[in-house]
Amino acid sequence: MLNPLITTIVNPTAIVVAVIATLLVVLVSSLKGRGWEPATDISDEVLQRRAAAVPETEFPEPGNRSIGGGAVPGSAVGGGGEADGELAEGEAEEAEPSPAEIPDDEADTFEIEYAKEGETIEVKENEPLLDAGEDEGWDLPYACRQGQCVSCGGQVTDGPAEEYLTHDGQEMLSEDELGDGYTLTCVAYPTADLTLETSETP
Repeated sequence: MLNPLITTIVNPTAIVVAVIATLLVVLVSSLKGRGWEPATDISDEVLQRRAAAVPETEFPEPGNRSIGGGAVPGSAVGGGGEADGELAEGEAEEAEPSPAEIPDDEADTFEIEYAKEGETIEVKENEPLLDAGEDEGWDLPYACRQGQCVSCGGQVTDGPAEEYLTHDGQEMLSEDELGDGYTLTCVAYPTADLTLETSETP
């Protein structure tokens, strides 16, 4: 009588079944990945569509020490400070030269009293009020430094801002706010002696 272990080992039916099962597993696993192609990368197309849907702006990321987070005053909505009307097609807007382009040896100097800081300093007409204050070591508020927010706001106590300052590119203050003496110190260049209250916004 044969040993049952040997009978199990030499059972031809079990061997055939095992070989067929192994071949099926190999066949199925080899067919699994055939014909698959990766999906097309559409990320560039999506980014281009998103970029086309967002209006272009030169507004930079806010800096530190922002007061009010660069919020737009309600009266400035609708383009305050800009001339009414649109340019005709093909008509180019003539930009006035920036006061910053005036050479130092030709720039007039004015007495500017920074009321909250308690000091009066001389500021040249080619230097913004914000820069002049920072040169004195004062921690004045600012964010964009381009006249596109109100974080650096101040107020001329002597009268309408435009009588004492030239703004080089401010886009936030309306004519009424300028008339009340409000200014954006990052783009405000003195044209006369004045008293300035810093950290004041409309």
